[in-house]
Amino acid sequence: MRSGAEKMDDRIETEDGHVVMYRPTGPEEYQLVADSDFTKWPPRLEGQPIFYPVTNETYAREITEQWNIRDSGVGYVFRFLVKRSFADLYSLEKVGGKDHTEWWIPADKMNELNDAIVGKIEMIGRYPSE
Repeated sequence: MRSGAEKMDDRIETEDGHVVMYRPTGPEEYQLVADSDFTKWPPRLEGQPIFYPVTNETYAREITEQWNIRDSGVGYVFRFLVKRSFADLYSLEKVGGKDHTEWWIPADKMNELNDAIVGKIEMIGRYPSE
């Protein structure tokens, strides 16, 4: 995370106008992000109408540990910056506990999301199964 970040309405915003998003993934999505040189998210698959980045690393890690590791033996947590002007188009959805907040970005807005990413998508955690 860049220095000067502050928490605003369950999200972290940097002083230069970017919003920090986190994304738990399995190995297939990890490979697709890697294939893009860590610059974009892949299109959603059939039956995936929404892309769900989350607001914090703790929640992303929980999802990875509960779903990705169980399903494929390994999970990854990514962090990426998005222009605030894009993030402001989507309200935060609280889906559980106090840290369980996420954006619901429609699948047909993935190109716009990818255009709003600032810098690289950074893998900040890899969690193999025990």
